[in-house]
Amino acid sequence: MSPKRLEDMYDAVIVGAGAAGLSAALGLLRSPEITDLKEQGIEPKILVVSKLQPLRSHTGSAEGGIAASLGNIESDDWHWHYYDTIKGGDWLVDQDAAKLLAEYAPETVINLERQGVAFSRTEDGHIAQRRFGGHTRDFGGEPVKRAAYAADRIGHQILHTLWQQCVAQGVEFAEEWYVTDLVLTEDHSRAAGIVALDTHTGKIQAIHARNVLIATGGAGRLFHTTSNSWDLTGDGMALALAAGLQLEDIEFVQFHPTGLAHTGILLSEAARAEGGILRNADGEAFMERYAPEHKDLAARDVVSRSIMAEIDAGRGVADPKDPDGPKDCVWLDMTGIDPKRMAQVLPQVVETIEQYANLDPTKDLVPIKPTAHYTMGGLPITTDGEVYRWNGTHHTVVDGLFAAGECSCVSVHGANRLGGNSLLDACLFGTRSGHTIAARIAENPVDSPMADDADDELLTSAVDQAAGVRAHELEELLQGSTIAEQSENGDATGENAYALMARLGSVMERALAVRCSADTIASALEQLNTRIKPAVEILHAHDKTAAFNQEVTAIWEVQHLTELAEAVLRASDARHESRGSMRRLDFPERDDEHFLAHSMVDKHGSVEFKPVVITDYPPKKREY
Repeated sequence: MSPKRLEDMYDAVIVGAGAAGLSAALGLLRSPEITDLKEQGIEPKILVVSKLQPLRSHTGSAEGGIAASLGNIESDDWHWHYYDTIKGGDWLVDQDAAKLLAEYAPETVINLERQGVAFSRTEDGHIAQRRFGGHTRDFGGEPVKRAAYAADRIGHQILHTLWQQCVAQGVEFAEEWYVTDLVLTEDHSRAAGIVALDTHTGKIQAIHARNVLIATGGAGRLFHTTSNSWDLTGDGMALALAAGLQLEDIEFVQFHPTGLAHTGILLSEAARAEGGILRNADGEAFMERYAPEHKDLAARDVVSRSIMAEIDAGRGVADPKDPDGPKDCVWLDMTGIDPKRMAQVLPQVVETIEQYANLDPTKDLVPIKPTAHYTMGGLPITTDGEVYRWNGTHHTVVDGLFAAGECSCVSVHGANRLGGNSLLDACLFGTRSGHTIAARIAENPVDSPMADDADDELLTSAVDQAAGVRAHELEELLQGSTIAEQSENGDATGENAYALMARLGSVMERALAVRCSADTIASALEQLNTRIKPAVEILHAHDKTAAFNQEVTAIWEVQHLTELAEAVLRASDARHESRGSMRRLDFPERDDEHFLAHSMVDKHGSVEFKPVVITDYPPKKREY
């Protein structure tokens, strides 16, 4: 689906159509301000641009639950959720943001239910809830059932519901358009719009907008083994870097403990919430040693490190598909779960194991290893979704630029995200961003007869200039196919975008997967800058056709990934401590004196640190 025509100017353009982008669109359109405008006969000009057809967005792969202190199964309190979120993030959490997350979580989930999300139910008809790692009662006490779920397909339910609601609201989509540029005014103080490739026609499009929201998801494709979709190439984060903005806490990448061996496919935390147990080669339920109280439902970073410790100690197992291969997995034992219960609440987990491992989880042990799963850092935003720049002492908001979801960092996840908090973050802060944009639109709507369009020419000129540059680059990429035809290997180096993505993923995995050190980081930077980047710079398409040329978008994706990889490595190198998902072998202890602060990295690799907002819970030792 593509727009019949592009408007000369939009009130707002939303980039990304997962839970965050769709929530922002709905929050905007349902706001009192926009309702008032419509009553006056003024229709807001809104466009949602998506790299994919929206129902293919990665939100649909979320399995286990969305966290909220509903108290439907056990007594719960949002203050406990608030504390757990801070502790889970190893105190690198801005507590003003975490407080909003926890306090408004029940409202967010209930609103999703009212829009049509088909949650699993208790016998008396309430939304069902299950345990998830790191969620407790009484400020770190016993585990509590806080994750609202829909079997193990909650993301699918939420994505479909939000999309249907957007269609009902008449939201206009530009589907399968690849955004190549985030355009700011010359002084970088204001958003001007975006540039995108319409993959159906192969045409570069200049999209002018007074407000832009980036909601492009994470960057799991930085790593070889990932639970993320093929399309999560960190585009929004890379666009921000290219536009001269910073990324916050980008060194913190969560590895989910239970990726199906050598596929990276996620086996939901729900499997352990329902009774699954991690075992080593000796059959020992080893999490009892690492997290004696919470065991297999400790925070994800704790479980992932424990798995790697078992493997490093020689107690790993080989993938049954490769019995003579490396012993770099452990077992997930689900045989203690009642088979009928398993089929009812874990259908996707069961299907995944059966189809991709040829195992029966009711009888067989399942090989798993940590898989790159979630990017805790991203574009720095306020609790109203405004993107800002940090100058060492204070932040300056970029006028008209917003972000939401995994590509952003409002810092509710800190150094490690708790399970169930990602969907909540996307829906809650996506909605808040939509409300903020709505208030801005109401002040000066494009379609108003009284609109002040004095600055529109400035915005239009900036976007048109960027589109011209990008169109010329596209032409050069396509002309390169002539060179490719003259080379036996396709190009002068024998490389292509897909092979380079794979090489980059392997380099990043060796450098940063679960643990790292100055040596592994330095080695990765050397390979990135001397081998991968030079190869990326000379990539070109092997076909002259612009329409539906996936190689062109793949080239831009690998460019984005290499730029983002350097930022991740630089930020990792600057943090001389172990915290949350980052385990530095050369700095094994948390260092609150020097690093209880958010990293802020730019495209040049310069890293500054910004204080954490601490209001209610001072840092203390993190134990499970």
